[in-house]
Amino acid sequence: MANLKEVRIRIASVNSTQQITKAMKLVSATKLRRAQNAILQMRPYSQKLNGILSNLSDSIDDDSLKVYFDQREVKRVLLVVVTSDRGLCGSFNANVLKLANRLVKEDFAGKEVTIMPIGKKAFEFFAKLSLPTNTDYKEIFHHLDAEHAFEIGTYILEQFRKGSFDKVEIVYNQFKNAATQILTNEPFLPIVKQSGQGKVQEKNDYIFEPSKAEILEELIPRILKTQLYKALLDSLASEHGARMVAMDKATENAGELLKGLKLEYNRARQAAITKEISEIVGGAAALSS
Repeated sequence: MANLKEVRIRIASVNSTQQITKAMKLVSATKLRRAQNAILQMRPYSQKLNGILSNLSDSIDDDSLKVYFDQREVKRVLLVVVTSDRGLCGSFNANVLKLANRLVKEDFAGKEVTIMPIGKKAFEFFAKLSLPTNTDYKEIFHHLDAEHAFEIGTYILEQFRKGSFDKVEIVYNQFKNAATQILTNEPFLPIVKQSGQGKVQEKNDYIFEPSKAEILEELIPRILKTQLYKALLDSLASEHGARMVAMDKATENAGELLKGLKLEYNRARQAAITKEISEIVGGAAALSS
């Protein structure tokens, strides 16, 4: 059995850790509230834009716009992997990295795959592998907003139009609620036309002014950039939710550990007192004999 001093040191250490995890839980809960509001406000806007794109996809006849729908032979792939900058969020990052690694080794085996890590954890993981990596945007979460997200989208669209990549996919965690994140592998480019099977899609007639081509030239890239921005907001909200749950669980575990340590301390203290009494009684008996 450990002596009293060792147990006291362990109790103080666990107490300190519990205070840290409790504080981190509260910080994550505050950040989650802001991130959750941001993604919930973005989703209706993104869904409406995607609905417009779906309605217009069959009527696009401009060659400069058809490139976004061009189903080429896949030789070069860009995989955008979205993680967090920090850990202590359970399996949040590990799940994304595991899926991305599987895609590289299985789904895109034999293809020229370039990784675009978004977040420090993705950068650190793929830096160890011998894969082409674009690290220009790995610190986007330091200043995440629409402007910086659209900057990434502009780069991806330009590279796809030039033929540098034949396919672009995004791997990230989609936010459902504080305790649940949906691991998502989302095709980004080329745009997949909606088949409309199983449900009759509502078709709308649009009046274009000044012209259909000019409007779509601006609208399609904006829809795609918005889709990318939504994925980043989803990941950010998921990160804070995962960290809040992880820190809550860590705080509970620290509490259970403290109970065990205090019980051990009381037993050790009782044993020490009993030993001292026995020594006193033994000494007294020796003096009286």
